[in-house]
Amino acid sequence: MGGNGGFSEESLREFGRAIMAVSQGRCLSRGEAKELYRQILLGEQPEFAQGAFLAAHMARGPSPAEIAGAWEAQMDYDVETIAPELPEASADIVGTGSDALKTINVSSGAAVVAAAAGAYVAKKGARAATGVSGASDIFEAFGVDLEADLARAAESLKAHRLCYLPGEKWLRAGWGRLIRYLRFTSIFNLACPLLMPCRTTKHLVIGAFSAPLARQLVEICREIGMEAALGVYGRSDAHPPEEGMDEISVCGTTRVVELRHGTITEYDLRPDDLGLPLRPFAEIAAEPDVRENARALLAVLRGRADGARAEVLAANAGAVLYLLGRAGSWPQAVGQAREALATGRALEVLRGVVAVQQRRAGAGLPRLEEMLREA
Repeated sequence: MGGNGGFSEESLREFGRAIMAVSQGRCLSRGEAKELYRQILLGEQPEFAQGAFLAAHMARGPSPAEIAGAWEAQMDYDVETIAPELPEASADIVGTGSDALKTINVSSGAAVVAAAAGAYVAKKGARAATGVSGASDIFEAFGVDLEADLARAAESLKAHRLCYLPGEKWLRAGWGRLIRYLRFTSIFNLACPLLMPCRTTKHLVIGAFSAPLARQLVEICREIGMEAALGVYGRSDAHPPEEGMDEISVCGTTRVVELRHGTITEYDLRPDDLGLPLRPFAEIAAEPDVRENARALLAVLRGRADGARAEVLAANAGAVLYLLGRAGSWPQAVGQAREALATGRALEVLRGVVAVQQRRAGAGLPRLEEMLREA
């Protein structure tokens, strides 16, 4: 091993053969992909070889089975998880980011609303990568302690039907090491939004930055055994079709890719299909900083703001309710979400989450109350 920096000659050669095979167009089995990505995540190959493999794989274009293998390697070797006992199924709602039209943090607000309407929601996220504020930034502004033990998140989910799972807490060193240095898209950018730090979650609403990606992500959901999933790509009538948002839109058409019972269907939704009016994009556009975005969400969650922001949260919360079968139609699901907003239940759910997800009892709520006074 001496001349190879601690890596065995056999391992180096085998990994090198995998790089050549992928670069020449060969598809890997799910098991082969899992093993190769396990070696990458655990640093069992030299960094230059890891980069070569990641670049070659993306250049060739990974298959759903290969992405599922990378996802499985992350789940088994790079993710801390919770597995609370719940009386019914739970869901997650998340966006990929990298979309052209930046909105207020819709999935974060929609997670709270869906929980207030009766769903169990194990919401994951991270700090901003491509937008003004990520889910971690928003929940931290609300008062959630991102460093609190994941057991506190499990307790919050059981008690309040909602928890927030920050990627900064449940992702281990592998992806964190890679993301510090990678300046190109890798298979992990496709697999990470599908990771399930809550092991009991088998239902996913995922917003994508393009319609083809929405389809690809749902195909991967089928490959990894998700019970049901919705991939959505929203557009604005005032913008080109390729400039969209990673959530259900109230400004134009949303492409929906739906997985149920192993079958994938695709269709379009307009706001009137949801029982909502068409709204200008400017009314749901992102605010300039984290605090303003958090205040915008709180104004809706406390039931004192109507209009486009309330409607886009209801539309996306409705997606969770529809996916879980808590409503028989899209308009019914959106109606349930709007009712949860109108009654003020959403804010009470958020208060409960902030109270539980702390390292120190009593912390967090003063920050939330301060934000509410500003909202």
